[in-house]
Amino acid sequence: MHNDIIAYKYNDKIIDTQTAEELGIENAEPVFFDNSPEALEIIRHSAAHLMAQAIKELYPDAKFYVGPTIENGFYYDLKTKETITDKDLKNIEKKMKALAKKKIPIEKYYISKQEAREKFKDDELKQAVLDMIDEDKVSIYKQGDFEDLCRGPHVPNTKYLQNVKLQKVAGAYLGGDSQNEMLTRIYGTAFATKEALQEYLKMLEEAKKRDHRKLGTELELWMFDEEIGAGMPIWLPKGALLRGNLEKLLYSAHIRRNYLPVRGPELLRSHMWKISGHYYNYKENMYFTEIENDDPNKPAEEYGIKPMNCLAHVKIFGHKVRSYKELPLRFFEFGTVHRHEKSGVLHGLLRVREFTQDDAHIFCRPDQIEDEVIKVLEFVDSIMQRFGFTYEMEISTRPEKSIGSDEIWEKATEALKGALNRLNREYGIDEGGGAFYGPKIDIKITDAIGRKWQCGTIQVDFNLPERFDITYINENNEKARPVMIHRAIIGSFERFIAILTEHYAAEFPTFIAPIKAIFVPINEKHVNYAKEIQKELLEDDIVTEIYDSNDSLNKRIRNAEKQRVGYVVIVGDEEVENNLVAIRDRKKREQYKMTKGEFVEMIKKLCEVKL
Repeated sequence: MHNDIIAYKYNDKIIDTQTAEELGIENAEPVFFDNSPEALEIIRHSAAHLMAQAIKELYPDAKFYVGPTIENGFYYDLKTKETITDKDLKNIEKKMKALAKKKIPIEKYYISKQEAREKFKDDELKQAVLDMIDEDKVSIYKQGDFEDLCRGPHVPNTKYLQNVKLQKVAGAYLGGDSQNEMLTRIYGTAFATKEALQEYLKMLEEAKKRDHRKLGTELELWMFDEEIGAGMPIWLPKGALLRGNLEKLLYSAHIRRNYLPVRGPELLRSHMWKISGHYYNYKENMYFTEIENDDPNKPAEEYGIKPMNCLAHVKIFGHKVRSYKELPLRFFEFGTVHRHEKSGVLHGLLRVREFTQDDAHIFCRPDQIEDEVIKVLEFVDSIMQRFGFTYEMEISTRPEKSIGSDEIWEKATEALKGALNRLNREYGIDEGGGAFYGPKIDIKITDAIGRKWQCGTIQVDFNLPERFDITYINENNEKARPVMIHRAIIGSFERFIAILTEHYAAEFPTFIAPIKAIFVPINEKHVNYAKEIQKELLEDDIVTEIYDSNDSLNKRIRNAEKQRVGYVVIVGDEEVENNLVAIRDRKKREQYKMTKGEFVEMIKKLCEVKL
């Protein structure tokens, strides 16, 4: 079937064979039945309808809302009198496979919106879908006895939908509004081939083992506490060591690249957020409070907790007269920010309400933009190589909700493209995906099991310098407007550490590992020898642990190995007498001996990493 055409690319839009036939389109670019992104989008959208058809046969009273594709799969929101649980998915899947084998044609037809209202008069969910449609005519896709309002595209018939897996049942409010009724949401995925599906499911199993929420709890790195508040991570000692090692590494890397450290306040007057545009374009993502005025005759004043660090950096630039000779000025701050996230999207360290960004803002002349972006891209490359990530980049252009003139946006976008072109880097385009104040380059990394993660970003901003009226004195002794480049390379420490945890399965490289080694003395008389080595390493801020509890030797070794540290070091009579250590090397999966001095030097050298 891989040679079968399931759709066409026509005028940069994917249309299914049903639509192509209806419009009489010929000689358009074919989309074949394979695992290409275009084909998978169609296969998965069709699989959602197949799932709905199967559910309708098993639960005749079922009513359906929407069933879109999402990254790596699809879902459908529905309701039935019976409760559908994860245990029922196997039965639904079985019915789907039976329907797929029947090769049921998928047909498309149109009726007026008013006719659709009448056709689905007893289905309040369909009425809710119709409320969202502005057109007078609607399209319906039909397969057997099942039909649904849909724009498509869909595969020609159900034979293309045999490699499907239903994954989980969840709850979802109608239209995403918590004031509405709760619907059942069923997630699934689909591929063109059995092999691709199995590979994906295998990756999911591996991802479960690497889940940073599970590993963070097991290794006592971080925790969450509902009494403190959802989305607010608490760093436990080992997690704080891990984070501190990463911060030190990045701090030093910034200093050596001529960035200047700065710090801004957590709270800023709302007046500032109004000038910047955040108050009107980003307010729903911010937290606000009031502070009473020093003058009792004046009302309390509103303040906003910062969702980003840029405004203080603008003020730092503008607090004195600047010369063109000072530019570029690069300010950086590991700044903690707060953003309102709905509880339903919070996810371990990957999606939180409080996080710390490796934020930097570069103030430069317009003719320096490309050079500065190139330096940032080279910085990105050094970090990603060090952590073993491959990555790709995408330019996000002006969104509908934005500030600034077309001319400014075009100039900023072209500067980003120019930098990437000079480095001969490939990049994609995300139309309308930019920040409200400027276009950006998004950095997407690929981890050890093939998943892609959004991390850093580089944004060119002509708007904030304009809004805050910051200037420098140019070579003609005239005031000129600087350009501001917003830049975060790892994104946030929380998110990056979550990704690192899953990428390495918590077997962190020694230079950032919280605990570099665990010493296991065979008995009490060997503890002091372990403490001597531990003390020597502490002189270089290298933290180790000693497992000298009353547990048996084997149990202490097992417990040490469960911590996923690089080195478990056994010390007994032979080691003490001969100044040796017996090492269990987790990375090499080997056991060997070396002198105490060699071990200390090895660990020190492994920690001497620069970015």
